[in-house]
Amino acid sequence: MNTRTGKPGVGWWEYPASALVSLFLLLIGGLLTLLSTVLWILNSMRKHKLIPAIVLLVIIAVACWTAWSYYGTVDLGQRVVTIIVNPGDTFGGVVDRLLAEGVVRSRTLMSWPARLRGIDKKLTPGRYDFTGKNSCRSVLGRLQAGDFLRIKVTIPEGAPIWRVASILADRLELDSAGVVALNSDSAFLSRLQKPTLEGYLFPETYRFAWGISTDDALRAMVMRYHSLTDSVWPDTIPDGLSRSDIITLASIIEAETRLDSERVLVASVYMNRLRRNMKLDADPTVIYGLGGLDRPLYRKDLRKDTPYNTYLHRGLPPGPINSPGLKAIRAALNPAETGYYYFVADETGGHRFSRTNAEHNRARREIKARKP
Repeated sequence: MNTRTGKPGVGWWEYPASALVSLFLLLIGGLLTLLSTVLWILNSMRKHKLIPAIVLLVIIAVACWTAWSYYGTVDLGQRVVTIIVNPGDTFGGVVDRLLAEGVVRSRTLMSWPARLRGIDKKLTPGRYDFTGKNSCRSVLGRLQAGDFLRIKVTIPEGAPIWRVASILADRLELDSAGVVALNSDSAFLSRLQKPTLEGYLFPETYRFAWGISTDDALRAMVMRYHSLTDSVWPDTIPDGLSRSDIITLASIIEAETRLDSERVLVASVYMNRLRRNMKLDADPTVIYGLGGLDRPLYRKDLRKDTPYNTYLHRGLPPGPINSPGLKAIRAALNPAETGYYYFVADETGGHRFSRTNAEHNRARREIKARKP
């Protein structure tokens, strides 16, 4: 009784108590049933009905053995057993390997249920890792569900193709040179309907099947790009830009700032420059044209002529310099309306934005003076 409201209530402690009582009653019921069966068998034997009694005992023994073999577990402990199912492998061959590695203990209780459930006809290729406790039932369940090893791969926003290739090589054991080569493979790009892979390998956390091919991994990333960006495109893109132009601009924005609040401001700077046919003077494009740098950008680098040097060439570079995230793409499509034409990194991790070159130079001097 709930003493505050006068209404009947159930205390939290009553739930586990009820469960324990139920379990106790089930146990007693099972023991009584088993005892009754044994007494019946003994009574039958006393009445010389030996054959039915023996048959029943055999049936019970077989049923117990079957249940023990099917549901009973084999403990691998900390050992990890890897079973690779290749396309075309037979179920019998997979069971042979499972038995040899000690993952399961009964061929019969793997084969019969598999035939009944059609598992033997629908093996999903992949790498299956087994550790700890396993039973015929649990192993069959994993094979039926195609519960093979999936590897977590995170592609960060703003990663250029060579960094994506390095991540895929490290996590999926793919050939990094092969990944980069596909960026200029016209036949592969034609199938994807993309001018390049750069810009379209969407930054996201993926769970790839172990053993996935390079083609399939890259295709999945491009498909992810489509699924997440198809809804952001307006009917008409302002300023006569194309979708590929927007992705290129977004990649520059992504490389320039990681602050969400600054993306639209950086976008406004570059859009203002494009509208006035000014050079973009974007350091990240110069770095990309040089194949990436593991050092600061030097003034002499700005004089090196590559198609991506926006200090030397007007307009957008030939293509994206990385694969931008959704926020950078949205910023490129919706830049802030400002009078900014310049910006410089400050000591806080952000940027100072300026309308004139004089303001810009003053900001640079002030920031430099504050540096230790």
